[in-house]
Amino acid sequence: MKILSFAASNSRHSINRKLLDYTETLLPEFEFEHLDLNDYEMPIYSIDREHEAGIPDQAGQFLQALAGADALMISFAEHNGNYTVAFKNVLDWCSRLDRNIYQHKKMLLLSTSPGQGGGSNVLAMAAGAAKFFAGEVVTTLSIPSFYENFDEAHEVLTHTALAQELSDAVRQFRDAIS
Repeated sequence: MKILSFAASNSRHSINRKLLDYTETLLPEFEFEHLDLNDYEMPIYSIDREHEAGIPDQAGQFLQALAGADALMISFAEHNGNYTVAFKNVLDWCSRLDRNIYQHKKMLLLSTSPGQGGGSNVLAMAAGAAKFFAGEVVTTLSIPSFYENFDEAHEVLTHTALAQELSDAVRQFRDAIS
């Protein structure tokens, strides 16, 4: 079984990517494919651009990458309480090709941030919207205060209660996709 894993961020140093990398270690029995939003950079969506130039090839390539997976793991960065512009733009372009962006895949949705909110606003938004894009959210988890709760040198979640919550979320996800 192949899980497509991506951070909904275009940061080359994404803490959401680090959280996903750690989470993958809790699922050693699965094959993972990583997707980088930087590979799907497109002009900012507008109906005028779509009418003038059509839909960029990257939108179809993104949908193809999702189609090749059995399940999805996404960790959302939060910018001003919302999706990152990079992710929102990919979402907007892809939805013009196929509204069912997530293609009925089971999903584990995560978020983290340096602050105490842990990206919980964008995570709630993403989880609520997933059904409109044919996503089946199995579970979600927000990890607050990333730099205080994650040891980057050892690539491990150090907060005991949060580590247990992540382990529980991973177990739910494993059960749902196995």
